[in-house]
Amino acid sequence: MSAVEGGCLCGAVRYRVSGTPISSSLCHCRSCRLASGAPVVAWFVVLNEQFALLGGELRAFRSSESVVREFCARCGSQISYQHDDAPDRIELTTVTLDHPEVFPPTREIWFSHKLSWVVPSPTIAHHAGESQET
Repeated sequence: MSAVEGGCLCGAVRYRVSGTPISSSLCHCRSCRLASGAPVVAWFVVLNEQFALLGGELRAFRSSESVVREFCARCGSQISYQHDDAPDRIELTTVTLDHPEVFPPTREIWFSHKLSWVVPSPTIAHHAGESQET
């Protein structure tokens, strides 16, 4: 896979990802819902060396004891998620890609937290919690 680019709502943050993601998920956890203001969040995971911040400033927020989320410092768009247990990886919000359809989700995680009115995808795997798949 060649490089793809993405950015925030206001255009200040721009980033590039090279190569194929490790995984791509829809997350139903409460923390992701609150951080995004959405009922579910699409994420894809890459190695840190596959990610390059091209412009703009990211502001970090430790949303739990072991997780740091980063947002555009200007408009607040959620861009990334990093877990202390995986310091070599970064998760990026799929919909901030210029063409989010290039990395469709292959699973739904934290399905046990799904809101009752959210319709699950009938074509991908569902995991009650975090998936151990890569």
